[in-house]
Amino acid sequence: MTPSTTPQGPLLTLKIDVDTYRGTREGVGNLVRMLGAHGAHATFLFSLGPDHTGWALRRALKPGFFSKVSRTSVVEHYGFKTLMYGTLLPGPDIGKQCAAELRAVRDAGFECGIHTWDHVLWQDNVAKRGAAWTLAMMRKAAARYHEVFGAAPRTIGAAGWQMNAAAFAEHDTAGYRYASDSRAPLREDGALQNAASGPHRLGDGAAALSCIQLPTTLPTLDELLGREIDGKLITTGNIAAHLLALTAGAARDHVYTLHAELEGQKLAPIFEQLLAGWREQGYQLASMGDYFDKVKDSALPVCPIAWGEVPGRSGQLMIQGKAR
Repeated sequence: MTPSTTPQGPLLTLKIDVDTYRGTREGVGNLVRMLGAHGAHATFLFSLGPDHTGWALRRALKPGFFSKVSRTSVVEHYGFKTLMYGTLLPGPDIGKQCAAELRAVRDAGFECGIHTWDHVLWQDNVAKRGAAWTLAMMRKAAARYHEVFGAAPRTIGAAGWQMNAAAFAEHDTAGYRYASDSRAPLREDGALQNAASGPHRLGDGAAALSCIQLPTTLPTLDELLGREIDGKLITTGNIAAHLLALTAGAARDHVYTLHAELEGQKLAPIFEQLLAGWREQGYQLASMGDYFDKVKDSALPVCPIAWGEVPGRSGQLMIQGKAR
């Protein structure tokens, strides 16, 4: 499952965010088996510190939070115990307690990288924190990655698509050659607003950062489930067909973000449909490393750091800005 040297044709890059202790223990192994059965490459991005998922309940006052919870059955997918971590229960240290599971993913041939140190702490705070806090969190995650894998990480992808300028600059300092921290702007049905969305570099004042951004270009399952789109309610019975309609034609590369807590558990049958469907559409199921290999020598656009909303997800996220 190591990255191919020169990927040909359209890629469907599979970026797997692993947010929780339960997702690491249960969902990751299921995904490794599914991907192996389909001969698919993928990149697993791990949360490496404590699981404080219960702290996310503080988002209850944010617009859109309750609608998302009711649509996506958060308790069913994440489990009641997980929602108590950091509140009534201490948060387990994922990197320490699941080191064997993390190394098993690498040993199965899949690319591994960093998602974050503490998922909820990062997602809820990084946008308003300064450089010192940001760098401490990122370097703690990088040190833990090295402790687990015995090597420096090659890639990273922000928790909740939340970042700040210091975090982007740290990518270059740390030597990350590619990352996936942002989203391509989407229409209400999940289609791209701008067909030119895709790999780019970020502009930091007068200079462009070296790290190549590979933004997510498709909606996630939790952004679609339970919504009415074009007069049709999106359910577990038709969501795969809806996503496959967005990629039909195999005319361009895509990045799809999935979650070990969703596609690796209760929504695994939907992911099986997607894997088979994308194969039928002519896509190569790729890792972030595969995608980077394809575009690294291209003249990529330089885009500003930008914030925006994505249909079906509450709050502001990092989105791909308009190229200079």
